[in-house]
Amino acid sequence: MRGLMIVLMTITHVPTRLTDPVGQPFGFVSAAEGFVLMSAYVCGLVYTRIWYDHGIEAMRKAFWQRALKIYLAQGALLLFLFTVITALSLRIHQPAAHELLKYYLAHPHDGLLYSLLLVYQPALLDILPMYILFMLLSPWVMSVGLRHGWGPVLAVSATGWAAAQFGVTPWAYEHLVALTGLPVPFEETGSFDTLAWQFLWFVGLWLGAGRTAPDARPLVFPRWLVAVATVVALGVFVWRHLGAGGQAPFGDDMALNLLFDKWRIGPLRMVDLAALGIVAITFGPKLLEGLPRPRWLEALGAASLSVFCGHLVAVLLVFAIFGNSYTVRPWWGDAILLAVVFGGLYGVARSVAHWEARQKKRVPRASAR
Repeated sequence: MRGLMIVLMTITHVPTRLTDPVGQPFGFVSAAEGFVLMSAYVCGLVYTRIWYDHGIEAMRKAFWQRALKIYLAQGALLLFLFTVITALSLRIHQPAAHELLKYYLAHPHDGLLYSLLLVYQPALLDILPMYILFMLLSPWVMSVGLRHGWGPVLAVSATGWAAAQFGVTPWAYEHLVALTGLPVPFEETGSFDTLAWQFLWFVGLWLGAGRTAPDARPLVFPRWLVAVATVVALGVFVWRHLGAGGQAPFGDDMALNLLFDKWRIGPLRMVDLAALGIVAITFGPKLLEGLPRPRWLEALGAASLSVFCGHLVAVLLVFAIFGNSYTVRPWWGDAILLAVVFGGLYGVARSVAHWEARQKKRVPRASAR
């Protein structure tokens, strides 16, 4: 599933003729929601097992080590953006690259400093800072959830999501700027509303943690709920692909489109996501039994962080060299471009798998010595 989400994100971000039809392919839900939810689910699985096997301190240490790894990956991407992509954009003069770098080009010192502090988040490089924050919060949240139950945790998290729907995040940032004098405009702090997206993360964490309990049972939903979810999922799918608005459910009506807003995960978008989740959990296993095992998707998902960073490198290069329009290329040019990009991503995944296999072989040898 994580591999599939990376494929969909790559097709969405690399500007080709497939960008619009593949964007939000299952309804008014993007691959980003699936990727965050699945990543949180895997964290819940993995780190809860560490809790049971080695204790809370080992779990905290594992979370912090992962957060550090993600921070280093973000730092490497920023370095690539501020050096290679900046140099290419100044030489080739692509408007898309200039728009991506406008704050850094105008304020290079502040841009470098506040990007390392995860305040300034250039477009496309704004999801990993959110991950880092969630990874730092997760040990505390999981310790509360596993010890005292997940009900209060999810209630607080849902309250934060609801507050985000009323614009609490920009309001709080304005007050923070007034108190601290932060020079970074709110629109340069990333597109994702962290207060809204934390709910998705902690729901995934809760679901993953629940799968490791000794008395865990398969997730089974009432038939009426499955029927309702199926109708909603199919209805929104048809609306997305056959409706007049395309990716905008209500066309030019900005107020109604906020109900499906991606950055705040609007309420109707959350309903669509929940319906898709229920349908996937109910029918997915049976469907997969009859399909060939997608090992190449597994490889991409197993090396998700490295492959995700690789896809951003590819997208940034495309923006700097070709811009963000596919009209400069014929259809076969799009096909070649996507083939090169996915070939590179699969190469990254295989390289990571090879390196990890070598590391595992070294551990027993070191123990034997």
